[in-house]
Amino acid sequence: MTSTDPITGLLRRARTIAVVGLSDNPMRASHGVAAYLQAHGYRIIPVNPALMEVLGEKSYASVQDIPAAEKVDIVDIFRRPEFVPEIIEQSIHRGVPAIWMQESVIHEAAAARARQAGLFVVMDLCILKEHQKRITCLRES
Repeated sequence: MTSTDPITGLLRRARTIAVVGLSDNPMRASHGVAAYLQAHGYRIIPVNPALMEVLGEKSYASVQDIPAAEKVDIVDIFRRPEFVPEIIEQSIHRGVPAIWMQESVIHEAAAARARQAGLFVVMDLCILKEHQKRITCLRES
């Protein structure tokens, strides 16, 4: 991947990732991905109304409940597609620059709405796999 690749650029610039649907169950993909991202220097903000804390970080009920003082670079979505439009609207309102919809999370209309509002959108890709491909592999070469 070249340095002009927008996903590579996003992964290099981002520092804080709100993970919507983050589970405290280590067997769930959201937990493994978030733990990987933490191990690679990202700050994780869990978004799950059923949990108080995940991976040592305070959990929030929704994107809109994250304190305004917290700068969020990416909202990473691990929810079913029918929940995506509301998450997108909250992210737009909050001024988050990027939305990442994990594998099998596809909502074309919500993605179009986010792009129209100026957000960078990644859909149906795993942020862990893309980080491994674009960032980790580059460091090792």
